[in-house]
Amino acid sequence: MRTRILPALFALALIAAGSAWAHHNMSAMFDFSQVVTRTGTLAELDWRNPHIYMLVDVEGAGKVERWSFEGPPPGFFRSRNVDRPAFEASKGKNVTIETSRARDGSASGLIRQLTLNDGTVVQACPQYC
Repeated sequence: MRTRILPALFALALIAAGSAWAHHNMSAMFDFSQVVTRTGTLAELDWRNPHIYMLVDVEGAGKVERWSFEGPPPGFFRSRNVDRPAFEASKGKNVTIETSRARDGSASGLIRQLTLNDGTVVQACPQYC
């Protein structure tokens, strides 16, 4: 019986490790060589693990385009003295985001650098890019 349990536990550990690696392999979704900067109004914030999400309304060519940005977890920002109230204070105001563009060409990206309305700058690279 013991000879079956040990290999089963080992196989389970390998599967779990593979899942964790796949989840954090951001290069599958985002093109790190395609960096764009967008400035717009912070419309929505989803502040939760494992990643924060921001929806930003970017004006250009006479129309507004809603961009979706994915960033590190809340703990990453808190460790840099930028907490949820700092983000909430920028809602409805302009923010600037340097991002690695989504590979599918959609209006979305992975946050590389974020500048909040009050001038606070948070670098997410190279750790998350």
